Order: sequence, then structure tokens, then C-alpha cells
Amino acid sequence: MKFIKKCVIGIFSLIFISGTIYGIDYREEMRQFVISLSRYAESTCPGFLLIPQNGQEILTMDGETEGPVHRDYLKAIDAIGREDLFFGYRRDNRKTPSGENRHLLEWCRLYKEKGIPVLVTDYCSDEDKMDESRRLNGENGFISFTAPERELNEIPPGPDLLSGENRGDILSAGEVRNFLYLINGEKFSTKKDFLSTVKATNYDLIIMDLFLSDEALNEGDLEQIRKKQNGGRRLLICYMSIGEAEDYRFYWKKDWEFSPPAWLKEENPNWEGNYKVRYWDPDWQSIIFGNPEAYLDRILAAGFDGVYLDIIDAFEYFE
Repeated sequence: MKFIKKCVIGIFSLIFISGTIYGIDYREEMRQFVISLSRYAESTCPGFLLIPQNGQEILTMDGETEGPVHRDYLKAIDAIGREDLFFGYRRDNRKTPSGENRHLLEWCRLYKEKGIPVLVTDYCSDEDKMDESRRLNGENGFISFTAPERELNEIPPGPDLLSGENRGDILSAGEVRNFLYLINGEKFSTKKDFLSTVKATNYDLIIMDLFLSDEALNEGDLEQIRKKQNGGRRLLICYMSIGEAEDYRFYWKKDWEFSPPAWLKEENPNWEGNYKVRYWDPDWQSIIFGNPEAYLDRILAAGFDGVYLDIIDAFEYFE
């Protein structure tokens, strides 16, 4: 009986470590998805940047910071994004618990060690906490953004919020000293208002959405904000979720609510309108890239400098 119990525990331990169950290695599937996106974008637009957010553990083969690095994945990415490193992990405007902070910090430092810029978004609104976030990120060599609201719908107020402000042209992720994460345009009355407000900033890199009030931005729109107010060129990076489907996106079909495709899973209880997906499914991936109507292809056509991939940590849900 003890032998059987040990065998069962051993099997589940192997599943947990490798991320494989029912013949699917969920971490490797996400790696290969990201790698495919990178290779496709690079073949279409050389120099196009790819920045995954969260899910840092897939950098290594065994999910441990001391483990062997997945070289193709490392080669595929130009920077990484990390939310809640110092503030916001369990609740906005609250310090991330020490255990979670140590774990995330270890991974972020590994990426930095490998030459990958780290973009950290902390969710805090008190001035002293925003200052502390910027200080801690600066001490670690990370690029900091403090978001007053998780909806990412405003430019943070107050003085001296741009650390490392500069007039130079930003042509690569390694030259970025600050960034703005603004993917929700609900507080802007018109597209003109949005563009003029963004144009008046000096952020080196802006993470934004392809759409503003259901209207896709185009090359002409992006050219209006391509330069910082001080004259230097900046990078415009487009947000795209690849680990969940969103029912407010152009690709969503109304009948999916009653007759969902095989790759569509249940709704995320924490984000209304967001649905888990079997991200390794070819039908889902064809929505994301590989044809003129696909999400990434639209981003490329609009003239963005890169893409910011969200829900990379979807593998955790399936594991």
C-alpha cells in the first residue's frame, strides 16, 4: 500500500515539475507559441520587438532559476514585462508579500543577467509607495512604471515620474529608460484627445492598444505620437493577449456563447469577458497570427514597433 502511494505521489510530482499531463507540455507549448510569433513577425518586419508579460518561469527548461535556459525562447524575446513585483500582487496599493516578491525578483534578476530588459508595472497610487516602487526597481536595474489603476487607463499624475528622461532616439529595448502602460482609452473623449495627450509626453516606450473606442489605430495615427515631446523617437508597442480570448475583440463571434469552439474554455472569474483558451490549438493561433485578418498581422500593418504579449502564464491554469 505504501509503495502504491509513493508511486502515485511520484507521478504527480513529475507532472508538476514538467508541466506535462495527457501528453501536453503546457510550458513548452507556450514557449513554442511565443517563438513562432517572434519568427513570423521578424520575417515580416525585421527588428519588430516581442515582449512577454509574466510567466517568467518558462525561461528555463525545468522552471527553476538555476536550470538550463531555453535558448530559442531567450532569443525570441527582446524584453519582459512583470506585474506586481513590489506592489499589487494581492491587492492594489499594497506591498507584494515577501515570499512572492523574493520569487519574482529572483526571476527578474535572471532575465537581467541574461541581457533582457525588465519592465515592471507596480499597481500603487500613494505617492510614497510610487516613490518606493521606482527606487526599488532602479536599484535592481529594472525599468519602472507605477500604475494608479489596474485598468491602465491614465497617465500617472505628479512631478518627477519619468526616471531617466532623455532626448535621445530610442531604437531598441535596451535603450529604454521609462515607459507608459496605457491600454484603456475610456478616459479620453476622442481619438484626437488621446493622441494629443500621449504626444505631449516624453516616455521612451508606450504600451498601448490597437483599438480606441472600437476603432483601430493606423499608421497615420501612430506617426503623430512616434516622437516624444522633446523630439526624440520612441517605441510604440501594442498589447495583445494570447492566453485568453476577449469577448470585446474584433475576432469574437456572438454564437460562441452557446456553441463555443473546441479551444475556448471558461470565463476568467477575475476579469469579465476574458476566457481561457487552449493556446496551443491551431485554430486559436490562426486568430492570433499568420493571415491578413489575424491580430498580430493587423498590429504589424498599423506600424507598431513591437508587441506586448499578455497571459503568458496561462500554462499555470492548465497545470
